[in-house]
Amino acid sequence: MTGSELLELTARAGRAAHDLVGWLMWDPEAIRRYAELGVPDGVGWIVAWRLAALGPVPPAVAVAATYSIHPDVVAAVMAAYRGVTDEAAIVEVRNAAIEPGLADIAPGLGDELAEIGEHLWRGVDAVHPGARVMFAAHRAQERSADRPVLWAWQAVNCLRELRGDNHWALCAAADLDGVEVGLLHAAMVDVEQYGSEEWIARSRGHGDEAIAEGWRRLEAKGFASGGALSEEGRRFRQELERRTDELTAPVWEAVGREATQRFCELVEARHDAFLARIEATAGPRWMPALRTRRT
Repeated sequence: MTGSELLELTARAGRAAHDLVGWLMWDPEAIRRYAELGVPDGVGWIVAWRLAALGPVPPAVAVAATYSIHPDVVAAVMAAYRGVTDEAAIVEVRNAAIEPGLADIAPGLGDELAEIGEHLWRGVDAVHPGARVMFAAHRAQERSADRPVLWAWQAVNCLRELRGDNHWALCAAADLDGVEVGLLHAAMVDVEQYGSEEWIARSRGHGDEAIAEGWRRLEAKGFASGGALSEEGRRFRQELERRTDELTAPVWEAVGREATQRFCELVEARHDAFLARIEATAGPRWMPALRTRRT
């Protein structure tokens, strides 16, 4: 496999992983079970299921790991579940939602993914966890080998978190804060659908003052002008995506070309179903990673 072929396959696998995981953030059954743990109305499930993998860490650690979410949002979510439940119970709620959720959205997909589960886990185990906090936390969780569908999903979830950690490492190296990365992501989506280049950053809890400062910082870097992304900013964001692919490519190389292609084909065939589920449970703008257009 040539370098360009591997990068193209890595990008496809990244998008497929978003499909396979993203719906969980608004899954009604998971939210119901989360509320039964004692969290009023199941508030904060959208990030709680990821934070739980970190264990009982201080909110500042969770803020650093999630990167683009406003610190107050992270602290509020953690405050909502601490004292009424624990992280292990939240992980169990997540695990319980996977098999019925996939069966409802994409019948048959879970069993097909289970067939390549060993290949997916080979990729997970092929890379070191250094400076990859969310990946390390999810990889350290118990693997549900007795539940093949969940087991395969857990591997994909690890691979998705690895890509995210790699992306955040590049953002940190470029001195981008959480607001800036949200504004820059507008280069990856149809802004007409979102109504503004600011929507993604605002959806993560950032207000007017933070947004204005974000634009100021981007303008100082040459990535924005007049409260909008510049052509240089758009080029930089596309290059950031390519470099994320480069950092993540070794894991999919370890999975193997045939298994990675199989994974992509299986999930891509159900893309519309995953997108429809998110639009039904969250709305037409959420999970922008599913709506990314590569140029």
